[in-house]
Amino acid sequence: MGERGLPDGWKCLSSRYLARDPWHTVREESLELPDGRRIPRYYVWEYPEWVNIIARTEDGAFVMIRQYRHAAGETSFELPAGTCESSDADLLAAARRELLEETGFGGGRWRHYMTLSANPATHANRTHTFLAEGVSLLAPQSLDEGEMFSVHLMPPAEVAELLQQGEILQALMAAPLWRYFCEERLIAPLSE
Repeated sequence: MGERGLPDGWKCLSSRYLARDPWHTVREESLELPDGRRIPRYYVWEYPEWVNIIARTEDGAFVMIRQYRHAAGETSFELPAGTCESSDADLLAAARRELLEETGFGGGRWRHYMTLSANPATHANRTHTFLAEGVSLLAPQSLDEGEMFSVHLMPPAEVAELLQQGEILQALMAAPLWRYFCEERLIAPLSE
């Protein structure tokens, strides 16, 4: 690998930040490809690492949230999720914290499930999904400023219906759920 993790032959000719806000950090770079061609403006969005949690109670219910998303102008079901903070020891600690804060659920058996990128062409971060089985209600919600949503315990059939009807809008949440439902054989084939 070459400079800053670039493949051999790639060069970053310049790099500057256009915005540096917590939810809008973007840099503009000028790149040179191995064959000498140049990309004068390449934009990269920087976000903290994200975590999603597929959480299930001992009796098999999924812990879901329902919240309004202003950019889409819609309210939909989602997995509990959030960003990693500097105080988190690691990704698992971030996932445990987010589940507890957003839903009040915790405990159980945890494992890393999968990692995805929203768009590796433009986003520098990744989304890490964790599977938490056997969680239980431990505390009341502790939401951040600007957060407002409801918590729902849903049987697998209801979550499967949401997936099949395209009602889980967030692709980085739908993809791990589809994988989980397929691996666990919790979903019937779509009817025609």
